[in-house]
Amino acid sequence: MTNNPVNPEKLLAVALEAAKSAVTIIRAATDLPKQVSYKGRTDLVTETDKQSEIAITRLIRDTFPDHQIMAEESGKTQHKSDYLWFIDPLDGTTNFVHGYPSYAVSIGIAYRETIVCAVIVELPINQVYHAIRGQGAFCDNQPISVSNVSELGKSLLVTGFGYVHDAAWQANMELFKHFTDITQGVRRLGAAAVDFAHVASGKVDGFWEFNLQPWDAAAGILLVKEAGGKISRMNGSDFSIYDNQILASNNILHDTLSRSILSKID
Repeated sequence: MTNNPVNPEKLLAVALEAAKSAVTIIRAATDLPKQVSYKGRTDLVTETDKQSEIAITRLIRDTFPDHQIMAEESGKTQHKSDYLWFIDPLDGTTNFVHGYPSYAVSIGIAYRETIVCAVIVELPINQVYHAIRGQGAFCDNQPISVSNVSELGKSLLVTGFGYVHDAAWQANMELFKHFTDITQGVRRLGAAAVDFAHVASGKVDGFWEFNLQPWDAAAGILLVKEAGGKISRMNGSDFSIYDNQILASNNILHDTLSRSILSKID
């Protein structure tokens, strides 16, 4: 089954409504005791994650019943459609559980494997980022752009670490030490959607990470691109939503960052 193209403004309206519904659930649960279970030794999931995802998918299905959905907690639906919604209902669950202020709702929409619409809500400050392909990036409806920092020594970077302490985790530890030594600092916020939003809005100048899932990255990829940034694999080659590594930057520093990463890892 092939879907006729949907007006991107309609996609955005549904994504914003869905994200708002999820935010209402998350904010209501912020100060309540958390019902936590574990997907891994340190990989948490809460009832809030699940209820947020249910709220988002319900709104999507009400409007676009034939669209595919890939969500963190429930996996991928099997509809045949040119549209695929990537949903992280609560990115940064560990932060949320501990009351640490860096978590988000992230919704990215692909049409024929190209991300065309994105919404990220950064919590608990409730800043709403959005982008439509070819129309720029925005935060609270104001245009945003990446930074103009051109020297690595004057840059501020951000990264993240997976829950599995494997070879990629070890390599990233080496990169963390390397970039901490040669830049103005490296931050580790614990929510990839927020990391992308901060690159897009110029708060940081670059972001790299191993082993992100498609729902972690889909919305952020479009947001960074529409804000004037660049996305690639760490070696600078073209990035696929299903790749296991990513480099995002303000574009100016991209080649320098990539070369610096390659000087430390193969």
